[in-house]
Amino acid sequence: MFGSQNKARRSKVTAHTLISAATELKGDLKFSGELIVEGRVTGDIKAADDSDAVLRVAEQGLIEGEINVPNVIINGTVKGDIYACSHIELAAKACITGDVHYKLIEMVMGARVNGSLLCSAELSAGRKALTYQQEVLGAGEVEASASGHGSSV
Repeated sequence: MFGSQNKARRSKVTAHTLISAATELKGDLKFSGELIVEGRVTGDIKAADDSDAVLRVAEQGLIEGEINVPNVIINGTVKGDIYACSHIELAAKACITGDVHYKLIEMVMGARVNGSLLCSAELSAGRKALTYQQEVLGAGEVEASASGHGSSV
């Protein structure tokens, strides 16, 4: 009776990890659940694309490296490319130097991005179009037409 309710509650609880303001971590990090960065991380941060993992970068947090996490919430500083296959939220104090690859984005006034915003749906469609052109025209003709020196179809 009570045991089954406790098991159901435990399965809904996600793992939380905090890198506090007084902590500096050097090296790559792979996690599941939720990771909150209030300190400094120098290295890549990854989580499985098919997970519900969430990375939160607090206002005083700093990440120097690539981020590849499904759900990302940034209110601090990131120096590196970000790949968010599900959702990214850029809060008012977010400062990103690098490209942001996303499926769904929320950006609040005051957030800064020094790089490109690239929608993952557009990227995959572009890759399919390029593959089709390569099959039909041949790779050499695609390269020539892409550079503007070949004939157009």
